[in-house]
Amino acid sequence: MTKVIADITMSLDGYVTGPGADVEHGLGDAEELHEWVFSQDRVDTEILEGATAVSGAVVMGRRLFDTVDGPHGWNETMGYGADQVGTPPFVVVTHSPPSEVRLERDLGMRFTFAAGVSEAIEQARLVAGEGHVVIMGGGDVIAQALDGDLVDELRLHIAPMLLGGGTPLFGRGTRRRYRQAEVRPSTNAIHVTYERVTDPDAAR
Repeated sequence: MTKVIADITMSLDGYVTGPGADVEHGLGDAEELHEWVFSQDRVDTEILEGATAVSGAVVMGRRLFDTVDGPHGWNETMGYGADQVGTPPFVVVTHSPPSEVRLERDLGMRFTFAAGVSEAIEQARLVAGEGHVVIMGGGDVIAQALDGDLVDELRLHIAPMLLGGGTPLFGRGTRRRYRQAEVRPSTNAIHVTYERVTDPDAAR
């Protein structure tokens, strides 16, 4: 059965980018946040390979799309899943679809656009096949999906650093309960998987 998985890296104090994040500087001044992606040990590699392999379709926000589709974004050797360069269909949450997509033109990737998070997830379900729907970010899109109770599984890659500011993953929202399903430490991060709890008594 297709699951909706929110998958993102964050700092110890809950930020998914540092200050100064924009289209050209996707992580702001916090490139070290994704050190686990680029300086992989065995656990990091297994996490990336496994996550990429089960991604039937991927949802992302417009700011993240503009970053990866920009001139310094994804290419033939670095893309979805880092060096895995996965090519599932992508659905972008935006009210203003672009007239042209570089990644479609140059690399043959597939992009569609949806006006809201719920609509994007439903579009992704239709094309996910036997894989899962993965929401890769940004933080605001994942926060909306969590607040709307649309996420079956939350995967956090916790980098060993405090940023002190930037883009927070969590703000004020609806209270939710999760079950800790897996914890895998690497030399670069702690990879934690949480499952949504629909029956509060089942979490005890």
